[in-house]
Amino acid sequence: MGLRINTNIAALNAHRTLELTDARMAKNMERLSSGLRINKAADDASGLAIAQKLSAQVRSFTVASRNATQASSMLQVAEGGMDQIHNMLLRLKELATQGASYNNEANLPDIDAEAQKLVDEIARIADSTKYLDTNLLNGFGLKTVDAGTEAVDNTYGWDAGGAIAGAFTASAAGADLTITDANGVAQTLTIADGAGSYNFSALGISFQTTAGAVGATVAGDLDTLGTITVSGNTASFQVGDKNDVFSQLSFQLASVHADDIGTGAGFQISDLDLSTQAGAQGALTIIDDAIADVNNARASIGALSNRFEYTYSNLQVSIENLSASESVIRDADMAMEMVSFTKSQILLQSGTAMLAQANMAPQNILSLLGQ
Repeated sequence: MGLRINTNIAALNAHRTLELTDARMAKNMERLSSGLRINKAADDASGLAIAQKLSAQVRSFTVASRNATQASSMLQVAEGGMDQIHNMLLRLKELATQGASYNNEANLPDIDAEAQKLVDEIARIADSTKYLDTNLLNGFGLKTVDAGTEAVDNTYGWDAGGAIAGAFTASAAGADLTITDANGVAQTLTIADGAGSYNFSALGISFQTTAGAVGATVAGDLDTLGTITVSGNTASFQVGDKNDVFSQLSFQLASVHADDIGTGAGFQISDLDLSTQAGAQGALTIIDDAIADVNNARASIGALSNRFEYTYSNLQVSIENLSASESVIRDADMAMEMVSFTKSQILLQSGTAMLAQANMAPQNILSLLGQ
């Protein structure tokens, strides 16, 4: 090998290796100080992209789990109000039973006075039970039918929970009633005389008729009304990270207002009159229907509460597993990084020493020059 002084190959090699060792040690220090394997896109471009997606999903699921918890809390507020209404209905049942017996005829004014106060309180609780500013007991999340339908004699219980919001056209040919939505979807049902239930399932609209209903008259009145307007939106809760039906839970709560319960016989709790024995006897049926209505509403709340609990639990498991997946990609293995850092430290020290030796090597040429 020739001896050269212009180009110190050994020193250049030692310097190059020393730079690589220093860069590795700097990266080890960066990872050890941050705890992350990926601190910038250059560390692992594809890994960063996947980790960011997982991070977004975890954060979305975290908020979704809070949504589920808040929805469950809201349901508990609603059930608390229903519980009090249920207790008052039980007291009304006692009063109606008392007033229906001849031996209490002299006490009927007092019995009716208490009953009317209870009815007023049922209506007040239904109107005042709210979650923030949202009323829960007057048909939460229910689509409503315009007030014009209430003017149609011998019909009640209008329900548009499954209908699209907008205007529907009603037309009749005798007792045949046809309802058409804004998209042109139409359905025809024949309205019979007497009590009955009519479900326009293709449109999501239904109603009931009383015992005194005349089919042709009901259909004709709706034809005269012409337009049935459905308003409102179903309450929807985001329990996932996507804008699809699998990431959202929608539900409705039936109204338990005094004007909306006990309607099985075409009357409601607000119609109670216990001032006569006959009125008290008739009230027993209305109160039984009202109790059944509230029981059904509470059962629906119980089922929804259980569903939200399972939803919350599933979200927590998903958050845990997705966080673990992100950790595998993004987080640094601290033990392995410490091993690599120690190795780099030793190589840096030895490389520095070898660079010094390489820089001293050309001085041996001086002996050839007689120095």
